[in-house]
Amino acid sequence: MSIYMQGFLALFPILIVAVFLVGLKWPASRAMPLSYIAVVIIAYFVWKLPVIQIIGGTFNGIVVCITLLYIIFGSILVLYTIMESGGLHQIRQSLSSITTDRRIQVIIVAWCFASFIEGSSGFGTPAAVGCPLMLGLGFPAFAAVISGMIIQSTPVSFGAVGTPMRVGVGTGLGQGTDQMVNEFAAKIGLPIVGPDGVLDTAVYDQLIWLIAKKTSILHFIGGILIPLFLVAFMTRLFGKNKSYSEGLAVWPFAIYAAFCNVIPMRLINEFISYELTSMLGALTGLVLVTASARAGILMPKKSWDFIDEKEWDPEWKGTIEVKYVEKPGGMSTLVAWLPYIFVAALILFTRLVKPVTVFLTGAKIKFPTIGGITPTWDILYSPGTIFIIVSLLTFLVHGMKAEAYANAWKRSLKTMLGAGSALIFTVPMVQVFINSGGGAAGFDKMPYVLAEATYQLTGGLWPIFAPIIGGLGAFIAGSNTVSNMTFALFQFKTAQLIVEGNPALAPMWAEWPVWVVALQAIGGAAGNIICIHNVVAAAAVVGFLGREGIVIRKTFLVFLYYALIPGSFGYSYLYWQSKGFLNLGTIIIILFYAALIYVLATNNARLKKLESSVAAK
Repeated sequence: MSIYMQGFLALFPILIVAVFLVGLKWPASRAMPLSYIAVVIIAYFVWKLPVIQIIGGTFNGIVVCITLLYIIFGSILVLYTIMESGGLHQIRQSLSSITTDRRIQVIIVAWCFASFIEGSSGFGTPAAVGCPLMLGLGFPAFAAVISGMIIQSTPVSFGAVGTPMRVGVGTGLGQGTDQMVNEFAAKIGLPIVGPDGVLDTAVYDQLIWLIAKKTSILHFIGGILIPLFLVAFMTRLFGKNKSYSEGLAVWPFAIYAAFCNVIPMRLINEFISYELTSMLGALTGLVLVTASARAGILMPKKSWDFIDEKEWDPEWKGTIEVKYVEKPGGMSTLVAWLPYIFVAALILFTRLVKPVTVFLTGAKIKFPTIGGITPTWDILYSPGTIFIIVSLLTFLVHGMKAEAYANAWKRSLKTMLGAGSALIFTVPMVQVFINSGGGAAGFDKMPYVLAEATYQLTGGLWPIFAPIIGGLGAFIAGSNTVSNMTFALFQFKTAQLIVEGNPALAPMWAEWPVWVVALQAIGGAAGNIICIHNVVAAAAVVGFLGREGIVIRKTFLVFLYYALIPGSFGYSYLYWQSKGFLNLGTIIIILFYAALIYVLATNNARLKKLESSVAAK
């Protein structure tokens, strides 16, 4: 069977998702069973996997599903606890005292605060924290989910204290077991394996850091426009006038907010540590952006809000009803925000204090090995456990009544169970897809086959397509870390093959593998914007289940931007010497930014026309 036919068959379960979930707007609970059935049929009849291996992948998926539901439950519990205690009322008041402009609020909460949570914890936690908070502030559930998904791009490669790089890329490149990687590293002055054949972990980490530095440059390029996309999508989809112009009107503040994050991220990555890149960068951004908004720096003259809630499209709303209970006697702003301070503090404590991390990750729940796959669950290390602890602390510090707290648990359990029907087939499909190697047909794993077929089709254009493969990995697996583990070595070897097959690229031989793996990491981060796991999880915590395909349709353009523009930059840089300045990558970048500058330069005219039209009505 040709590599192209293998690639098509590997792609088929994903095409089902695209057609039914995204195209026909089926809920994940209906579309994903079809995708799961398709991958099982292909795995058994085409890849000829043993039945026990398929069962093992399915069982592992069910375990992962349970771990995700645990996180979802904890996140919703924090929201309901703060809601019942009266804290949510005060949090809303405190943010409104900074600004009532929803465009600025979404930048502060989604771009700055949720990026900090991504840098600290990762694994879907930003949506689990940020989306309910936006819902509590009066955002439509649909707007909260879209905003929560769009920001899962820039901070992701260095989320969870650098896990996608340290574990994803580090494990993916073989950790000293791959001869091609070892020889390359030695040639660039990083002998990761000594004469005794033992891996030097410190030197190996230097190789990962080298790739991380290139990745942070690409995130700098991609991240500059993410806050602008945030506000433009919000005013276009949820404003009375359905206009991008109202969002683009705050471009000075949006781009300033972007720089407040990406500049510190870049500097921290270059000079301090790649593991702290997103966490400290976003924390710096949060302080700067909040202070600037309070001081009125670059703030818009006119405030913007959603249309009146009574006029909201029913499709915008979730099933979680937000109540603004005011605590008798009132509550200070600090006390109201304590739950989120607790979340951040516990995440930092459990991730940065090594003895605590070792203890928590050592307390694993191990499940039976089936088909060579042994599922495990770090339940104490899970963000879900942190959320439950924070809920209990909130009960105490907010002085809640037992009846109100019991109600928070009851409503959280009910909401969490609704997410199960969407995830119970999604995650097993992913696990069967990923664990599809070793079948009697002799084919490689489905992800590898898909990547190889893409390379055969694209050839030297690979730098532009490398992020797409990374994004596809995250779209399927729901994780930048897993995408990097799956494709880092493939991307590395593909880069080597391109250089070996083109003598004109010889002067850039040391750059290609490093930059192409960095492009993989960028794509894996961008894929989080549209990945099914994250969309389902984000939708669940605001009661928006059943409309996952609509979310992906809206956020796909942001994913495309985040894959294409950094990919074009990578192409431009890698072909600069052999093809000159005006190569394909440079042309794409010039055309894109020329169009953007034109849109921003003419936006005031469109805004005035819109205002005149509204006034005339």
